[in-house]
Amino acid sequence: MGTVEEAHNVKVLGSGTRFIVLAHGLGTDQSVWKHFVPHLLHDYRVILYDIMGAGTTNPDYFDFERYSSLEGHAYDLLAILEELGVHSCIFVGHSVSAMIGAVASIARPDLFLKLIMLSASPRYLNDVNYYGGFEQEDLDQLFDAMAANYKAWCSGFAPLAVGGDMESVAVQEFSRTLFNMRPDIALIVARTIFQSDMRQILGLVTVPCHIIQSKKDMAVPVMVSEYLHQRLGGDSIVEVMATDGHLPQLSSPDIVIPVLLKHIQHDIAV
Repeated sequence: MGTVEEAHNVKVLGSGTRFIVLAHGLGTDQSVWKHFVPHLLHDYRVILYDIMGAGTTNPDYFDFERYSSLEGHAYDLLAILEELGVHSCIFVGHSVSAMIGAVASIARPDLFLKLIMLSASPRYLNDVNYYGGFEQEDLDQLFDAMAANYKAWCSGFAPLAVGGDMESVAVQEFSRTLFNMRPDIALIVARTIFQSDMRQILGLVTVPCHIIQSKKDMAVPVMVSEYLHQRLGGDSIVEVMATDGHLPQLSSPDIVIPVLLKHIQHDIAV
């Protein structure tokens, strides 16, 4: 196993000939795909990895300067594909990983057959003629709460993000992976994500994109999916699911899995 693979806890599973990469969002790790992976193993070689800063990664590898932008994570993805000798893949990115995949695809469009973007947003802050869902005051309060008492913040944020109460298995699972992050790293990752503005790069994405969104998501208003659809440079398609929450692959796998499989298996009709 190479250094990059070891740092990101890379796993390659399945017996297919085609590669599919599953990448997670803030506060989770590759376990967020646990309900989905079994459905892929017969037809695909499934690549799972943890984004640097996830609680499962060694915090000594976390370079605060490198990961102050999403580009650092995009270069990690490209390094993983290079180390594994992958020349072509379908990329499924949840939340921030959808934008990480977009950045990586601009640098190396030849590596990506398509991007499947689940709960994706190019910008979380509201702006003139743009509704991202948050005001700067909201984000400042979020960052202050993380810094003041990270464990308490996790307990409050998890049910809001997932869309359930603390008794929910999905909420408990997200709470676990969120709390596994080192608090100072979690704060810098959250700042990088929530303060990012990737709108200017959308037109440079030329690979086909499948945009999949929950009907109700506290982090990403449903209209953001249409914004992406209108501005991505390549062919794109949108599907809004009747799900609640930012982690529907955890909270509503029975709805999400057939949708993801459909978009993985079918190309966009031009």
